[in-house]
Amino acid sequence: MPMESSQWIDVVEDKFKYKLDHFVIPGHYTEDVESILIPHGLIMDRIAKLAQIITSEYGSERIVVCCVLKGGHQFFSDLVNYMKKALNKEGKTLPMTLDFIRVKSYENDKSTGNVHVSMTEKELQELKGKNLLLVEDIIDTGNTMKKLLETLSNYELKS
Repeated sequence: MPMESSQWIDVVEDKFKYKLDHFVIPGHYTEDVESILIPHGLIMDRIAKLAQIITSEYGSERIVVCCVLKGGHQFFSDLVNYMKKALNKEGKTLPMTLDFIRVKSYENDKSTGNVHVSMTEKELQELKGKNLLLVEDIIDTGNTMKKLLETLSNYELKS
């Protein structure tokens, strides 16, 4: 069951603004960063919580955790590492397989309007009947993700 919006943490710039002297800031960022909006530890804690929610949601059902490359790799890695540690209601880890997909709709910094999915037809067919968890880092306009989801809808995923 998805998290209710009342449980979300709203990050409001005026409310959350940590001074730089509380953190180690790499030298090449010192002139560009005024404050820290979300500390790394808080981000990692929220990723751990998300891993627990996902593990609880799927119980003992196998899922395919699919990283949308290139940008999603670090978040994917952190999430999967926490998911490997999280236990379901039976006290077991969530059975999962890992996969990667590259979706391209930009050339340089401009959207082309076309979406190219790197998985072959055979690889997409192998997803039939499976629980697929897409892990992406940033969704800009949403057009690329929308087209990816439209493509995936043709392959009869379980979820």
